[in-house]
Amino acid sequence: MNNNSSYTIEEVSQLLKISKLTVYDLIKKEELVAFRVGRQMRVDQQDLERYKSKNRTGIVQEDNYFSAENKVSQNNNKQVVISGQDVVLDMLSKYIEKHTSLTPLRSYNGSLNSLVSMYNGECDIVSVHLYDGDTGEYNLPYVKRLLVSQPFILINLVCRNAGIYVKQGNPLNIKGWSDLAQSQITIVNREKGSGARVLLDEQLRIHGISADSLRGYENDLTSHFSVASAVASGQADAGVGIENVAKMVNVDFIPLIKEQYDLVILKTKENLQLLKVIKEAVSSKEYRSQLEQLNGYDLSVTGKIIFES
Repeated sequence: MNNNSSYTIEEVSQLLKISKLTVYDLIKKEELVAFRVGRQMRVDQQDLERYKSKNRTGIVQEDNYFSAENKVSQNNNKQVVISGQDVVLDMLSKYIEKHTSLTPLRSYNGSLNSLVSMYNGECDIVSVHLYDGDTGEYNLPYVKRLLVSQPFILINLVCRNAGIYVKQGNPLNIKGWSDLAQSQITIVNREKGSGARVLLDEQLRIHGISADSLRGYENDLTSHFSVASAVASGQADAGVGIENVAKMVNVDFIPLIKEQYDLVILKTKENLQLLKVIKEAVSSKEYRSQLEQLNGYDLSVTGKIIFES
């Protein structure tokens, strides 16, 4: 923890012993005051103490900092939490910040964990890439199960090439999912709740491979970049991820599936403006031209409504 007069979101979560998503939710509900420094949100020490005091006594003492001007500013800038890890979401966040009065906040959770957070009211926009081995379909089976009681809209953002990272030259001649079970191959995995972990687990189930037979299955990391970096540095022979990251880390990539990367937004009165903003963003020339600069992405169905309940 630092000795400054303000704290990062992570530091606030540690001090209050709550998750970072809960901190974002408190900020979104205007129960905790935050300010932006570049892309980072911070909370003043005095505002954190005010929040703690309010929840101990139910009384908030007025001070000069919490002025009428600050109150108006907060009320006019609705904050929206966007959960997911792909760079296309960072680009979307910048578009929203540039073209609307909304204030986007980023949460870097995996697909399943993001959906659970949305179910708990902690996220406004969630990205998903969850493969269902029984139907061969992406996302909708999972979203329907988790948001069974809530109306939602599923919009495609991009499609991406997913597959296996291997060392340059592919010295172990890895060609597909079944090769990962070879005794001489060590993999590095993604964390539970991530789309890449779901993809691997479903492919193992389809091919009749036990997870216990994969050397390194229990070694997990929290991003495509860290998985590719582990392969590049020789810590592992292979890992599951997306093509775009392979170009950054100098590993070879074996494309095995084109995955659907969709956005989930709840259909509520409060989200009417948000839904309009997202539809406009994904159809805009400005945002799409940025997406076209990325490797391994397909925009052929970008903006398509996959499902609406």
